[in-house]
Amino acid sequence: MSQNTKKNLFPYLPHTSQDRQEMLKSIGVKTFEELVAHIPTEIRIKELNLPSGLTELELTEKISALAEKNVPASKQMSFLGGGSYRRFVPAAVSSILSRSEFATAYTPYQPEVSQGTLQAIYEFQTAICLLTDMDVANASIYDGPTACAEAALMSSRLTGRNKFLLSDSVNPEYKMVTQTYVETCGLSLSTVPNKEGITAIDELAIDDQTACLIVQYPNYFGCLEDLQALADTVHKAGALLVVVTDPISLGLLTAPGSTGADIVVGDAQQCGNNLSFGGPSAGFMASKNEFVRQMPGRLVGMTVDNRNQTAFTLTLQTREQHIRRAKATSNICTNQSLNALAMLLYLAMLGPQGLKEVADISLRRAHKLADLLAQIPGVKLKFKQPFFNEFIIETELPAAKLLTALQAEGVLGGLELTRFYPDMPNAILVAVTEMNSVNDLERYADTLKTCLANRLGEPKSAASKMTAGRC
Repeated sequence: MSQNTKKNLFPYLPHTSQDRQEMLKSIGVKTFEELVAHIPTEIRIKELNLPSGLTELELTEKISALAEKNVPASKQMSFLGGGSYRRFVPAAVSSILSRSEFATAYTPYQPEVSQGTLQAIYEFQTAICLLTDMDVANASIYDGPTACAEAALMSSRLTGRNKFLLSDSVNPEYKMVTQTYVETCGLSLSTVPNKEGITAIDELAIDDQTACLIVQYPNYFGCLEDLQALADTVHKAGALLVVVTDPISLGLLTAPGSTGADIVVGDAQQCGNNLSFGGPSAGFMASKNEFVRQMPGRLVGMTVDNRNQTAFTLTLQTREQHIRRAKATSNICTNQSLNALAMLLYLAMLGPQGLKEVADISLRRAHKLADLLAQIPGVKLKFKQPFFNEFIIETELPAAKLLTALQAEGVLGGLELTRFYPDMPNAILVAVTEMNSVNDLERYADTLKTCLANRLGEPKSAASKMTAGRC
């Protein structure tokens, strides 16, 4: 250890007092105060008023005490959904992901030393094609919303058109990201209203400049769209159909590729990826084979090497790092390979039958809960459409206050929709997965019934004063 290090008053900072003096001298000042003299005194922070320093043991205990105040969704009965879901992740997924070959792998620019990573990505692409019934898939994109936005731009390149239609029943986060992409590129995005929970097909304002219609299946409200009817209408106008889908639902539902979809996108979060405060995840994208040259991001292909052995490599590289930037399909020049691998592992471990069973459990329990809640006085289902594992209930109380009361009883009752749908102040989006036991469903119904019974019998003025806390 040098003499300079010994004199360092800040052991967690690499620079000694002498180092700082030399830097000030190089700048041309003698003191730090002289360096910041040009900053007006009134906007400077005079002192930070920081508490005394803690030992490592004291700091660990303090942070642990703070962390214990958090109550994660895994410790509560969670019926939260709307794009991110609590599902079971097999232990083998984490075990394989933690292997250094995957966890620390870098971009597979050199296929000769990246065969394992490239094969994993290739198998992921294959799984996505099988799941969606599409011809080709890419190596993944950042997440579902960016995949949706990229699909819109891809449809514009394919059709030469500059307008997009997006159903009001598409996840609002997907809509916001897509709108940002589209408007930044000087294109236009219009919203198609929903009618009774599904896209109003009779209000599709498609013209000769419409590149695509974006719908979700199942949609944000949980309802099932008539993809075939939408595809027929869109294709007659020369536009494309982009479908945002839930991968778990495809264990039961007809795949979008079988009902006329041109591009299918979604998020890998439900398949082997934990909630983790909302990320990271991976977005998947699949399309018809004739559209492959306009597909953004990475694409892994299978070939043979000079010894006639099976080999994998990046192909059709339309990324800005490989061709002229102006001709690139996207400025997304990477993929979420670790999260995509988690999805691949999940799908491989479950297999078609296992995925079907998970989807079936989710569907059956969601319908059971919907039936239980609909029997409670003051509760009704918002829409009468067929649904998968999510549905909307409405009560006579503001959703925010009712959800707060439910949470006080250990029940995360769902999502308040007012933020994105101001005309639904009393609506709650409820999601059910295989993690919700039958007992959980009954407890949710009993808790909600108690909360409403205690409040609905009061005058409206009193009910409006409902505060956060127990029912």
